[in-house]
Amino acid sequence: MTSQILATLLPVFLIAACGTLYGRLRTPDISNLNTLNMELFVPMLVFAVLADGQAPLEEYVKLALAGAVVVLGSGLLLWPLVRWLGLEVKTCLPPMMFNNSGNMGIPLLLLAFGEAALPAAVVLFIVEMMLHFTVGLYMLSPRTSLRRLLRLPIMLASLAGLGVNLAGVPLPAWLLEALHMLGGVSIPLLLFALGVRMLDVDFSAWKTGLLGAVLCPLSGLILAWPMILWLEISGLQAAALWVFAALPPAVLNYLVAEQYRQEPHTVASLVLIGNLGSLVVMPVVLALVFQFVHAGVGQ
Repeated sequence: MTSQILATLLPVFLIAACGTLYGRLRTPDISNLNTLNMELFVPMLVFAVLADGQAPLEEYVKLALAGAVVVLGSGLLLWPLVRWLGLEVKTCLPPMMFNNSGNMGIPLLLLAFGEAALPAAVVLFIVEMMLHFTVGLYMLSPRTSLRRLLRLPIMLASLAGLGVNLAGVPLPAWLLEALHMLGGVSIPLLLFALGVRMLDVDFSAWKTGLLGAVLCPLSGLILAWPMILWLEISGLQAAALWVFAALPPAVLNYLVAEQYRQEPHTVASLVLIGNLGSLVVMPVVLALVFQFVHAGVGQ
């Protein structure tokens, strides 16, 4: 099991470490790279997975619902604690709700469970992204127009992919192959960009960052367990939900906080210290998940 955990985690952190090293040597501006990835490569990956008829989406409705409960439930669960600790809700709560389902979640699930986990990983990623750009933006600014969500390439790709899949429209193999190749570029780029972002760690708010590193995965795992039992989610989807629930805060939280001027330095500590904390959290979670899978629990 140890070798399986290492085989899953080492490629993730090695690619991220390459990004950190390159960022230290060259100090690149990765904003254009991130824009290209989020506007082209990630939408191609999402569309290819959703449009592929080999992944019947009706099988993932329960997983999508459980993922939404994990995200929104974390906010409801942690809101009174954040208030009690005297922290700013708009600053601290979103990073504890919206996790790193893109930069870390998709690569982790692929490495842990192979290509069969890609539809589940993409479904959970879409759920988290949709909630982040609706509920998350509303939390920061209630006046934000939600219509901007529909103009995002990833949302357009999601709707198009869903339409093709549900309508049963067969796409030619050569087109799907090209889309999968383009989409495959996004996964290492997500990890590389995460590594570069690690250079922006701000330890001035390290106590708040450490708190987020604990509460983000803890709240997710607390909510995942009853959802798996109640919705009777099993097998690979249950494993995917466990990993999703334990993910650290999304890097996007920092970018959004910077845009809305919502204490971006504190949010940077929450996000980046939380991702560093995943070095401890994810091996433990993967060990438990692999143990359940090997024991046949939830099959």
